[in-house]
Amino acid sequence: MSDDTTPQDNKTYQPANIEQHWYNIWEERGYFAPSGEGTPYSIMTPPPNVTGSLHMGHGFNNAIMDAYIRYKRMSGNNTLWQGGCDHAGIATQMVVERQLGAEGISRHDLGREKFLDKVWDWKEHSGGTITQQIRRLGSSIDWTRERFTMDEGLSTAVQEVFVRLHSEGLIYRGKRLVNWDPKLHTAISDLEVLSEEAKGSMWYFNYPLTDGTGHLTVATTRPETMLGDTAVAVDPSDERYQALVGKTITLPITGRVIPIVADEYVDKEFGTGCVKITPAHDFNDYDVGKRQSLPVINIFDRDANILSQFSVLENGTFKELSTEACPAEYAGLERFAARKQLIAQAEAEGWLLKVEPHALKVPKGDRSGVVIEPWLTDQWYVDTAPMAKEAIKVVEDGQVKFVPKQYENMYFAWMRDIQDWCISRQLWWGHRIPAWYDHNGKVFVGRNEAEVRAKHNIGPEVQLRQDDDVLDTWFSSALWTFSTLGWPEQTPELKTFHSTDLLVTGFDIIFFWVARMIMMTTHFVKNEDGTPQVPFKTVYVHGLVRDSEGQKMSKSKGNVLDPIDLIDGIDLEALVQKRTAGLMKPKDAKKIEKATRKEFPKGLNAYGTDALRYTFYSLASTGRDINFDTGRIEGFRNFCNKLWNAANFVLMNCEAQDCGQNGSDNYTLNVADKWIVSRLQQVEKAMAEGFDTFRLDIASQVLYDFIWNEYCSWYIELAKPALKNGDAAAQRGTRRTLIRVLEAILRMAHPLMPFITEEIWHKVKDLAATQGESIMLQSYPIADETLIDHDALADFEWMQSVIEGVRNIRGEMNVSPGKKVPAIFTAGDSHAKARLEANTVFLCTLASLDSAAWQDDATLIPASATTLVGQLEVHVPLAGIIDKDAELTRLDKETGKMELEIKKLGGKLSNPGFVDKAPAEVVEKEKTRLAGLTEQLEKLEKQKEKIAGL
Repeated sequence: MSDDTTPQDNKTYQPANIEQHWYNIWEERGYFAPSGEGTPYSIMTPPPNVTGSLHMGHGFNNAIMDAYIRYKRMSGNNTLWQGGCDHAGIATQMVVERQLGAEGISRHDLGREKFLDKVWDWKEHSGGTITQQIRRLGSSIDWTRERFTMDEGLSTAVQEVFVRLHSEGLIYRGKRLVNWDPKLHTAISDLEVLSEEAKGSMWYFNYPLTDGTGHLTVATTRPETMLGDTAVAVDPSDERYQALVGKTITLPITGRVIPIVADEYVDKEFGTGCVKITPAHDFNDYDVGKRQSLPVINIFDRDANILSQFSVLENGTFKELSTEACPAEYAGLERFAARKQLIAQAEAEGWLLKVEPHALKVPKGDRSGVVIEPWLTDQWYVDTAPMAKEAIKVVEDGQVKFVPKQYENMYFAWMRDIQDWCISRQLWWGHRIPAWYDHNGKVFVGRNEAEVRAKHNIGPEVQLRQDDDVLDTWFSSALWTFSTLGWPEQTPELKTFHSTDLLVTGFDIIFFWVARMIMMTTHFVKNEDGTPQVPFKTVYVHGLVRDSEGQKMSKSKGNVLDPIDLIDGIDLEALVQKRTAGLMKPKDAKKIEKATRKEFPKGLNAYGTDALRYTFYSLASTGRDINFDTGRIEGFRNFCNKLWNAANFVLMNCEAQDCGQNGSDNYTLNVADKWIVSRLQQVEKAMAEGFDTFRLDIASQVLYDFIWNEYCSWYIELAKPALKNGDAAAQRGTRRTLIRVLEAILRMAHPLMPFITEEIWHKVKDLAATQGESIMLQSYPIADETLIDHDALADFEWMQSVIEGVRNIRGEMNVSPGKKVPAIFTAGDSHAKARLEANTVFLCTLASLDSAAWQDDATLIPASATTLVGQLEVHVPLAGIIDKDAELTRLDKETGKMELEIKKLGGKLSNPGFVDKAPAEVVEKEKTRLAGLTEQLEKLEKQKEKIAGL
């Protein structure tokens, strides 16, 4: 036994006693680093936010990645699992601003440089909590190479990419419509916009025709935006309005005269069939405006308050055509106050037709919680269409494969309709855009100010001002696979581990991250022959982890499960407190508390990391959402305990014994030994197939069944009589098999359940004639088909059928499992007789028989309960051990089933449509089956006669 094993009571499995112990050893000894030998294999972990805490998605994602990196490490690959954190621009800036706010200070009080010092200070002392939590999952990331998207090397890569793309004309600055957060004062990505269902209203306004001949009725959920309307659109095919196209209406309140246009965007069946068009404040209207060459009028300032002066801009060029004064009573109003006032005015003046309740989806910032406004502003963009071509090609060509393949269709749909990417954010924390402006507003892009001055011959007397914006966090994340390996330098790590092999991610960021990584990598990283590299060869797409009822886990719903709580356990009161603290809607606390107390009346037990991981694997059918049920993790905690107890049995019978450690062949193997060794090879092959096809759900089930149902329930039970009654060579063979199969099981299971396997392995390795510092550095078992004994498999299957048949009789006849009964065998062939003679001891032990005898003359067999194993009859004499009436009922039931099956087969064989059309061998097979069933029915009828005569 190794000195590394944990000092604990070996009789009980206590995961808390072993997990931290082993992880510290693995990390301290550098086992997670690349070995430098073998075929390279690399995984880049999706970088979690530096502000983040572990959630179930991280738990699932890390479990999958760690299984693959451990499997490949044990398979002899030179493995690198690269870890790191994302600087999380908005989230991190908000955390630090909240801390300053508690002291009565704003970032503007400090100024940019001092504020950034505060952020770096926070990152140094409080950031990265999640990396410590990821360690609790057993993730074998090479922490010595941990990266941060704002570290010096990655910052250099970000600058390089920006400068090159700008020089190629693929980055530009322009005025476009963006998702604007009026609280955080920044553009945000679609992924950062939450669509919340809400009960709202639909207001119907009458817009008067300028010529006084009538009006058009428009419906809107955002009345305040009418201040920026520049047209009313109708469906070109809508006969109601065709005569009005080209006329104008006079907008209430502003008096602005705007045209009536025909556009296919309008659905004539929705509302009134007339749509107000506000190009500056709605993405669909913006597109209509481009098609119809409508002017663009922005009515909001950065706080989403109404401007006092509107600029009327030319569509496309955004050249100012004119200015327009906002009606004085609206200037400076907050947007929802303006809405309220506008509705009141419409009602008072009579152009409000009606108001209807309307269910709508309100876009809110995921960080700020405020309603997001489409807003026209100057931003930096990437022209992605040219880069998308190569990114589409590498997926079409199979250089990048999606698992499951269906997600390729989602990828193609996005990429073939790709829009330019807004990459600027109005924040202080992040990669500051490497662009400088002179006093005339002319922009210069370079890696630093010195380079800009040198390149453009700008003297020191000219003052340059760097752009205040920072880059979208997704910009630096898009470079993750190659920037973390040292690009733009051609480092040994970049040459060795890029392209990476596997990306494990959720479907929700295929466009925001996966597609952009493919675009950036194929554009910037080339092979020696100039062909583009891909960031990864396989994208393993997993679903969302949901609660047991299929609901998305969220703080607001109070149904979040913390992986650490599942590992360590948490009492009910602490769990309630955790779920109800810091709610955005405090009134929901009582409902959440009630649901929590009902679902977890005793809190959460401490299940340990291995049980949690195994639960994730059991649910890992690629692409599907996962409903996480604590009942399942309870089952896998029991599975860990089963393995622990099996190891204790093996050690109790093998320690200080001759287990063939010296390489001697002085041992013999019985049928059970040969069977378990044969099954081991088949399971090893199935495990490799599970990993290779990304079906860890199937692999984990195969392993579970082998350990629980075959090694523990069958083999260990059969080892007991062999160890008790066998000769020295037979005992040695069984001990050798027990220990070596267990050691192979541990290596097979290690990528899935690393802690318990490491602990047990150190106790069994010497007995299994194995050496090494850690199981994670051992070879992964490879199936050896020459060790499969097909005769042993068939013999054992026969023996299992006999034992299960006798057990079934016991169950049906309510005979105690411990009560010894005789069994009489008849009607089988000579092979069955030989099997009985060879395996009598095993049969008597597992079937609890006091005798197992062969009888050639069936007439001499007393009234018995009978089970059939092929043609073999196994009789358990019933006198004195059964309830006569119950057995007759059982036999009636069995003969009834058989009669139905015979009738069904007879009908099939008397049907010319089957007999004439089916292949001859199929018809013959069914005839043989009918004959066999008829024979079995006759035997059961005779059995009924015997029982009746008891």
